[in-house]
This record gives sequence, structure tokens and C-alpha cells, in this order.
Amino acid sequence: MMTHKYNIGGMSCNGCRTKIENALNGVEGADAVVTLDPPIATITMETHIPTEEFQKAIAAVGNYTIAMEGERLKMPKKIHQHQSSKAMSAGKYYCPMFCEGDKMYDQPGSCPVCGMDLVATGAEDENATYKELLKKFWIALGFTTPVFILAMSGMLVDFHSSTIREIVKYAQFVFTLPVVFYAAWMFFERAWTSLKTWKLNMFTLIGIGSGAAFIFSVIALFFPSIFPEVFREKHGDVHLYFEAVAVILTLVLLGQVLEAKAHTKTNTALKELLKLAPTQATLVNNGQDEMIDIEDIQKGDILRVKPGEKIPVDGMIKDGESSIDESMITGEPIPVDKSVGDKVSAGTINGVKSFTMIAEKVGDETLLAQIIEMVQTASRSKAPIQKITDKVSRYFVMTVIAVAVITFCIWAFSGIEHAYVFAFSNALAILIIACPCALGLATPMSVMVGIGKGAQNGMLIKDAEALEIMDKINVLIVDKTGTITEGKPSVENIVPLNGFSCEEAMKYSGSINLHSEHPLGEAIVQYAKSNDIYLIDATNFEALSGQGVSGIIDGKTIKLGNQKLFEQLHISISNELKNIVSVEQAKGKTISYLAVENQIVAYVIIVDAIKPSSKQAIQTLISQGVEVVMLTGDNDRTAQAIARELNLLNYKAECLPADKLNEIKRYQEMGKIVAMAGDGINDAPALMQANIGIAMGTGTDVAMQNSAVTLIKGDLLGISKAKKLSHATMKNIKQNLFFAFVYNTLGIPIAAGILYPFFGVLLSPMIGAAAMSLSSVSVITNALRLKNVKL
Repeated sequence: MMTHKYNIGGMSCNGCRTKIENALNGVEGADAVVTLDPPIATITMETHIPTEEFQKAIAAVGNYTIAMEGERLKMPKKIHQHQSSKAMSAGKYYCPMFCEGDKMYDQPGSCPVCGMDLVATGAEDENATYKELLKKFWIALGFTTPVFILAMSGMLVDFHSSTIREIVKYAQFVFTLPVVFYAAWMFFERAWTSLKTWKLNMFTLIGIGSGAAFIFSVIALFFPSIFPEVFREKHGDVHLYFEAVAVILTLVLLGQVLEAKAHTKTNTALKELLKLAPTQATLVNNGQDEMIDIEDIQKGDILRVKPGEKIPVDGMIKDGESSIDESMITGEPIPVDKSVGDKVSAGTINGVKSFTMIAEKVGDETLLAQIIEMVQTASRSKAPIQKITDKVSRYFVMTVIAVAVITFCIWAFSGIEHAYVFAFSNALAILIIACPCALGLATPMSVMVGIGKGAQNGMLIKDAEALEIMDKINVLIVDKTGTITEGKPSVENIVPLNGFSCEEAMKYSGSINLHSEHPLGEAIVQYAKSNDIYLIDATNFEALSGQGVSGIIDGKTIKLGNQKLFEQLHISISNELKNIVSVEQAKGKTISYLAVENQIVAYVIIVDAIKPSSKQAIQTLISQGVEVVMLTGDNDRTAQAIARELNLLNYKAECLPADKLNEIKRYQEMGKIVAMAGDGINDAPALMQANIGIAMGTGTDVAMQNSAVTLIKGDLLGISKAKKLSHATMKNIKQNLFFAFVYNTLGIPIAAGILYPFFGVLLSPMIGAAAMSLSSVSVITNALRLKNVKL
């Protein structure tokens, strides 16, 4: 018996783990146990089994790879389930009417429920769809033009010759065939699907209307004798509608082309994000540089980033320093200085210096990949208002069909000359002008443009529902640490006493903490280094839990800590100093005393600094009618100081996660729409409970996963921007719904012939099709206006 460990590539969830474990256990003679974190398979076997056998087994159940521990693992080209930034460009497909919720399809085609063309999430496929529709439109236009000319010539010129009239009619028929059975055949497929599933939509009307006109015209062309006299014109010919069918279908196809073009425009943000991801990286392997594909990078790899290159994955600088252009992710135009230990993100651009970095997040784990995934998911999500629109659309179609039938009956039995001709023409015009193309576009178009606008401004909005609810929030619960404040301690000042120099105070306080892992110690070290103080190692170093540190520097005993430490050591602190310190502590600051040879020589003021934008953001939100409440686990003194500085009237200190959760429930029971902004694991329950969870991009992954909105820069100003964006988007949707309905509302009575008895005005089917297309163009144009909204 022998046991080996293998690294697994491409595993991202427990479902993956189970599939891989089952597949490996299916190999004869193997007994495998697979863990997700770390992604390792421990396999016991009686005789050695080649790795190729295991690779074959797991490849059969997904895009997974396996390699012996110590060997380099070849990562799969496509990350399972969650796509890598490169694989995402391949795209998937979804129904724009969301007939089956958020179900995705692997292949292009039509929705099996409503018949609508599936929309591609990937930018490349969006462009392919647009090109295919454009090709069909030009073909349809090429054949429709002669049909229209021939039909108009018959109206302008009185052809006395029956032979010429027959040639004109058959020519119209021949030219209409490619339009119906190739360029626009998809509309009839959708109509048939919608009728079978009773998911009535705009194509139900298009299919019934144009289909009835075509069938009527074909029968009239080949069997004119079966029609009564009332259907005949001056020369005894039955009027044909080939030109109406061709023109209507071509105009509808034009609307589809415009919609597809709009989809490609709204995916501009996604395309730009995809461009950020490099395709190759430089691996430092045994001191040698080696170019590898981005998919082959593993956690822990050392990568070299040269000047001007895009950073390949998320990680930490190991050696060197540089200025990083993070504007394409954060929106901040000024390059950020980075040095050893600082985090860097995939897709950002290196400045003029080279550095090496340790890969920490690869594939779909990188911030860039998560941004792309969130934008894709949000772009195809459905807002609650869309559910109402869908329901209205269905009943609207049924109503229109009923009105068309009633109109036909009224005209047919009106007793006027050629009553059946009027009946058929008017019923046909109703079916065409009432096609709710624009109604189907009204909400999705605005949502896609709005979410794309948010992504470009550092706001990742998970779905359309979040975009809608943001407009309604009237209470914002904010965590303090990491949300209002920077979330990490920093030294505000080191104050020397009794003639001790500031440089000496920084030297001793920094040196004694040089090897400390405590956040306060690290802050003091950074402060000293930023002031160009040379630090030296301390001997006999000791960390005193909850009190401070001590050691020997230059032969002197150094102690740095809080008041409790010095009370235990019986080192006196003057009342005057205590009074000075208490003033600082009342402002929410932390004080550490520095003693050299048991004499206090300085004190260190440490703060969790308020983010520069927090005060402005909170005042902006209050002016927008939002009640802002700060909940923090910190002590009341610190909370009070922060609240006072921010002019916050409502705050609550010493809150546990359950306290935050219950406070949100309390507001919700009062009928409030609550948003919660936080950054930590302890905020996750509250983020889930809130109507809208808002995570700081500088916070934990758990917070971001439990939030509907992520602010990449971790800036509270993003909340007011998100609220403005939400308001603008909802206003835009309502405008779109107006455009969608106004044409129908005005057009249907005219199409029914209500003006004919008074003014002799009728709406021809072709004019109805033009009006229908105009409503779609209005909606698309209006939605694209959102791209220019100032946030």
C-alpha cells in the first residue's frame, strides 16, 4: 500500500470537490480523499497508478487538472463554474424576458419558452449577434425595396394590362419570400413558441399580424376566385399585402438591429474591464524569468512585473517598489505608491520601476474577475418593476388581440362598401402598431446602462433589484471601523517630554516595536520609518499581552504601553500628564506611554483616522433625506467623539453582530427601507438582513459576498452616488414605459378606424409598423442618456 498527495487545479466549490473525489474513487485500486482548502487529493493505492489515469478520470467530469505534490500543476484553460477573466469573454446566453429566471444557456438560439433570441453575456458574442442581425436586415431591405416600389407603382400607374398586373403581383410574392422565410423567419418561430407556452409577447402580435397578411395575400394571388366581390378592386383584382408584410418585418428587424447595437454599447464597461486582464506573465523560477500563460499562475508563485506592464493577478509586493495606476479599477487618477508588503490588483498598470510579487489570488478569485462576473450577472438581472411590466405585457397582448377581433367584426358588419377589406386592414394595423417591442426593452435597457455606469464609477451593483431599492432607502446604518474610519491604526503624533527629543522618542518607540506583530506596534514602526528614523533591534524583547512591550536598546531598558502597564510597574504618571492625555482620549484616541530607564519621556497618540470623504458623504446623504446611524463595537467614548466630529445625531456603541442585526430589524419594523454599510466579517449578518447591503471594497470577501452593492474604493461618497444613479435609472425606466405605452395608446384607436367616420383617416399597416419601430428607438435612445448622468 502507498499513499500520495496530489494538487488539484480548477476546483472552486464543494460541488467540485465531491465530483473530483467520486471520479478518483472510480479509478480501480484508488481510495481518494479530497479537500477543498487546500485543494489536495490524498490517494491510497495498492500499486502505483499513473497520474494520467487520474487526469483522465477528473477531466471527464469537468475542467480539472491533477499533479503530484511538488510538481507544477497545469491549470485548466477555463476555470470551473466561475469563469476566469479570459474565459469570461467567451460568454453565455440568457433570455432577455427571463422566462426561466436567471437560467443560462451554453449555446446561442432562441428561448424555449417565449422564443426570444438568447442574449449573449460576453461582449464578443454580443457583437456577433449584432453582425448577424445586421446582415439579415440588409438582405431584408434589399428584397423589400423592390416589393415596395412595385406596390407603389400599382397605386400611381393604372396598369390596364392584366398581364403586367399579374407580373407585378408575382414579382412581389417572389421578393417577399426571402424576407419571410429567411431574414425574419425567427419572428414567426418566436410567435409560435409564445402561443404554445402561452407566454404572449410582442412577437405574438408580429407573427399573427404579418402571418395573416402573408397567408391572405398568397391565397388571393393563387385563388382569387374564392374571394367575394367586396374584396376586389377596380380591375377585379384582390388587394395584396405583400408590401405591408415585407416592410413591417424589415422595420421590426431594424428595431432588433438597433437593440443589438445598444447591447454592444452598454457592454462598453465590460469590454474595457476584459481588456485590463493581461494574457501572459513573467514567472521567476529558480532565479530565471519564464513567460507563462495567465491561466498557469498558481498561488505562491513569484512573478516579475516590468515597467508599464499590467499586473497579472492579485498579490503582494515581495521585492521592490513602484507607482501603480489603479484608475481603471478605483477611478482614482493619481498613481499609488506601493512598496514591499503592499497589495496589488490584477489589471492595474505598473509605473516606471520593476518589482516582484507573490501571487495570492488567481483566476476567478482576483478582484478584476469578480468585477467582471458581477457586472455580467447584474446586466442580465431583473428589477422588481420588470416583473410588473412583464405581467402587464401579457395582458396587454391578450387585450390587443381581443380589440383586433372586435374591430374586424364591427367593420365587417358595418354595411359600408368593401367592409371586409376595411375590417381586415384595420385589424391588421392594430396588431402591428400595438406590438409592445418598446415595452420589452423599457426596463432591461435602463438597467444595463445604469449598472454599466455604476461599474465605471467604482460601484459594483449585484443585480437590478438592488439598483431599484437604492432609490428608496431612507435609513443608512454604517459601521465605524473600516467604513467611516480607515480601519487601521496610525500614529497621529509622538509627543516628547522633559527635554527628550522627538527623534529619540521615535527611535526608541519604533525600535522596540520592530518585530512586534501587533497593529499598534506596526503603526508606530511605519510612523518612525516615514520620518526617516533609523531603527535598531531590541534585545530581551517581551510582548505583554493587552499592556505593551519592553526590551533593551543601546543598553537602556525601554517600555512602551498603556496606563495599566505603568501602574503595575509602579512607574508614576503625573496628574498634569494624565489630564493632557484624558483630553486626547475623550476624542477617541489611543495613548501609549514611552519610558526609558523607568522614566516617562514621551507619549504616542494613535488614531483610527476618519476617511477624508466620510463627513462630506454623510452630510450629502442627510441632505438626500437619509437618516444616518452609526453602529460600532468600539467603546462609547470613541463612538461619541467620532459622532461629534461628523455631526451625527444617532449612534450606538459596543454593538455585537447580533445587536447590529436587531437594530436593522427594528427600523424595518417601523416601515423603513434600510441600507447597511460595513466591511468586516462581523457585519455580514447585518448586511444580509438589510434591504440593501453595501460593502467596502477595502474590506473582507465575506462582507462583499453578502452585499448587493460593493464600493471598490471603500468610500462612503459612493453610497450617495449609488442613490443618485438609482434615482436616475428609475426615472429613466418610467420615461421608457411612457414612450412604450404612448404610441400604443394613441395608435390603437386610430388603427381601429375611430377617426374614419369624422375625417376619413385610416392607419395603414405600414405606418403602424413605422410607429412601432419609433417607440423602440425612443426607448433605446432615452436609456443611453443614462451614460451621461453626472454622479
